[in-house]
Amino acid sequence: MIERIERWFQKSTFAQQGFLREQSGKILQAAELIAASFNNGGKLLIFGNGGSAADAQHMAAEFVNRFKIERPPLPALALTTDTSVLTSISNDYSFDEVFVKQLKALGVEGDIALGISTSGNSPNVVEAVRVAKKQNMITLALTGGEGGALAQEADLALCVPTDETPIIQEVHLMAEHLICDLVDAMLFLKPGEDLV
Repeated sequence: MIERIERWFQKSTFAQQGFLREQSGKILQAAELIAASFNNGGKLLIFGNGGSAADAQHMAAEFVNRFKIERPPLPALALTTDTSVLTSISNDYSFDEVFVKQLKALGVEGDIALGISTSGNSPNVVEAVRVAKKQNMITLALTGGEGGALAQEADLALCVPTDETPIIQEVHLMAEHLICDLVDAMLFLKPGEDLV
């Protein structure tokens, strides 16, 4: 069992290091796009299924409340939390439409749509990114492996270099925290100042 624990940590560390090597420039670019959108009155709309839905809520909370520093709330919304909206769309139309309809209702040009899918092939996430692009929103993706259809659709895709869902989710959380940290630094820190 100890060896099993050690193997897990080794796989997670390997994926984190590979992600850092291959994607650090994209993490910075994603943070710059989000910060610019916030500066211009835009908002961040985040969505995914299962663990990725939990990530969407977690990330939205970091922006709306705070991450590490005291600063004004930032306009981020998880499209995974309104059970009446989710179940009515699923019942009346299709589960594939649960994020699409919300983006059509809430998204405007200059907003950011962030789709999260470990496989990159969740139909409702991929379709939502397609719709967001048609609405002139900037589209970002967090995914894994080869990125799936989501990576092909998004303006900017950050892919974790493994096919193991739990490891992808661990690295996604790290990426989300890094983006929050960078956005806070870009918007609220003076040159030479550091986050506490």
